[in-house]
Amino acid sequence: MALWLGIRRAGEGDAEAVSRVIVAALRKNNARDYGPEIIVRVEQSFSPSAVLQLFKKRQVFVAVCGDKIVGTAGLDGTTVRSVFVDPEFQGRGVGSRLMLEIEEAARANGATVLTVPSSVTAERFYFRLGFRALRDCFHDDERTIIMERSLK
Repeated sequence: MALWLGIRRAGEGDAEAVSRVIVAALRKNNARDYGPEIIVRVEQSFSPSAVLQLFKKRQVFVAVCGDKIVGTAGLDGTTVRSVFVDPEFQGRGVGSRLMLEIEEAARANGATVLTVPSSVTAERFYFRLGFRALRDCFHDDERTIIMERSLK
């Protein structure tokens, strides 16, 4: 059965729901690749108030199924940020749809290349979308893979 999704810009009233989606994904998926101390540290960056601040700094999109926010993705210049999908909706094309919206926004902004600091958990997802790993980056014991994709 096809999943009906709407993609739209995030609004102030979405901060709490976006925070919930991100924290749920961190706890269920990223916890397989990162220790509990890293997960707790990253969660703090995505409290509802922190998410609201991100809305002011980036282009942030949400995927909506019915009246429920089921995913989010952001664009900060030419850098993809904070792509997360509710664990109950993963594997159903939500992340890919969000990334199409991100690419469209990046092209509209004149970007020719997209970069993403990918978690270990999401590396395969971005690889399937045509991103290639450039280098590893470490913040204390947290590994991130810097990936890039041409939009040409």
